[in-house]
Amino acid sequence: MENVLDSLMKTEFISVCVREPRSHRDDFWHTHVDYEICLHTNSMCFRKKTSCVRRRYSEFVWLRQCLQQNALIIVLPKLPPWNPFFSLTKKEQVSQRMKGLQEFLEIVLQTPLLLSDSRLHLFLQSELSVSRMERCARGETRYSVAQAIQRSGGCLISSSFPLEDTDKASCDSDCESSASSGLGLSSDLYARCIGLPCLESSNGDHELF
Repeated sequence: MENVLDSLMKTEFISVCVREPRSHRDDFWHTHVDYEICLHTNSMCFRKKTSCVRRRYSEFVWLRQCLQQNALIIVLPKLPPWNPFFSLTKKEQVSQRMKGLQEFLEIVLQTPLLLSDSRLHLFLQSELSVSRMERCARGETRYSVAQAIQRSGGCLISSSFPLEDTDKASCDSDCESSASSGLGLSSDLYARCIGLPCLESSNGDHELF
């Protein structure tokens, strides 16, 4: 039995790629850049084995703040530095930014303790905004973490989930101010990470939208 578990652990992989930066205009004065995050894995910690979502720099800052709360004595990797003059027209800046964001995620995904944080899974595999990810992780939404992840992709999230509490914070491409929530651990994801069978709660995956 131990040999089987060792074999599974050795063949398990989590691959992440940060690519395709895209600029968005918020208003006359402000724009922001987001990036496509593609995940491919066979890990039992992840409900979806392949996914692609788009996230901006300020959302990475939020994620790091959240993970820091659960990290205990773990030293989290740093994000690429904030740059008030960041521009898509400067290819070297863009390349360094994407490389730094990808390295941050790669280190995080190699840390088993952090894989039990439901906010990390929502960040990587859902299209929810920061405020909705926080509320979902705290169990304050009509949909569970698993549902948010499973229904993500294209326009499914926007059409299935109500558009309450949409983020309206005015910030540029490198905004670093963001709020963080409590622990927000998902019991089913934690069970998967440590190899235990998962039980569906009465208000979990069968929750209606």
